[in-house]
Parts: sequence; C-alpha cells; structure tokens
Amino acid sequence: MSANRIGEIRRDTLETQISLKLNLDGEGKGELQVPVPFLKHMLDLFAKHSGYDLTVDAKGDIEIDDHHTVEDIGICLGQAFKQAVADKAGIRRYGNRFTPMDESLAQVTVDISGRSFLVFNAEFPAEKVGNFQTELVREFFQAFAANAGVTLHINLQYGENTHHMIEGIFKAFAGALAEATRKDETIRGVLSTKGTL
Repeated sequence: MSANRIGEIRRDTLETQISLKLNLDGEGKGELQVPVPFLKHMLDLFAKHSGYDLTVDAKGDIEIDDHHTVEDIGICLGQAFKQAVADKAGIRRYGNRFTPMDESLAQVTVDISGRSFLVFNAEFPAEKVGNFQTELVREFFQAFAANAGVTLHINLQYGENTHHMIEGIFKAFAGALAEATRKDETIRGVLSTKGTL
C-alpha cells in the first residue's frame, strides 16, 4: 500500500469549477470554499469524523440552484477517494457505523468493492434545510458512489428533525469510510479471493 494516500481532482465545466484534495491519512481538517452553506457544514463534519483532510475550492451556478454544485462536489470527492485508495491493498474494505444525532439514528455501511452501488433509504420531513434542498442529499451520495467505485448503503432508521437526520448520515458516512480504509497488518494484499478489487 502506498504511504501517500492522497487524491487530487480538478473539474471544470460550464456549470462548476472545482478543485478538491483528499488525504486519507490526515488529521480531520477541512479547508472548504463551498458556495452552498449547508453542504459546507456537512463536509466539515465529514472531514472531522473521518479523520481525513479535505480541501475544496468550488464555484458553481448557484444562481440557478445548488444541484450542479452539490452533484459535482460528490463526483470530485468520489474520484479523489478512488485515487487515494489506489489498489486497496491492506485495507479492511468494509465499514459500518451507526450514528445517533439527538432524536435521529443513521446507519451507513460501505464496501470498497470496485463496484458502484447506492442503496438510499432515507426520507426527510422537510423539503429544505435553510435554502438547501434535501433531495440533493441523495444526489450527492449517488455521485460519490458512482465515482468512488464503492457499494454504499444508507439507512436512516428514524428521526424528526431534518437537519439532525442529514447530519447523522454524513457523520455515519465518515465513520464507515474511516473504518473501511483503515490499514490492517493482518491483511495481505487485498481482502478478496479474486486477488483484486
């Protein structure tokens, strides 16, 4: 396994301009220039609770709405993650985290399998948190899973406050990824009978 588990992505389109850097062996630091305040808050939580260092400098057509910016940050995060885990040798591969956030409980389970799949069982009582459209939560995770090459199961067990519910999901996501990418000296090569992931 490379000692330098870092992914760095630049994405320029007519809708967004994004630079993103992810260090899987960081200190939980977020340096975030994100024009969608609620997503910035979630990414800051993600960095802290994963222990990854995350740097994002994003601009987008938020005068239309937040969709393109949220989705494209998800794309870039997924691509950077895939780059950072590289051949996946010596990592635990699987991660699972339950996270309570006051009255809500979220569970996220991940398999760094090389196969992109999202199961998203979450319904939110409010259509917006501030100005943020809650339907974009699924769009973010769909973009991440598709580009990271991971199988991602998100199950919101229950909750009442939409902010708490989404925050619980992001914290559980961070914890599950941290567990799955943790180095394990007992694992030789990759954790698969195929010999590759």
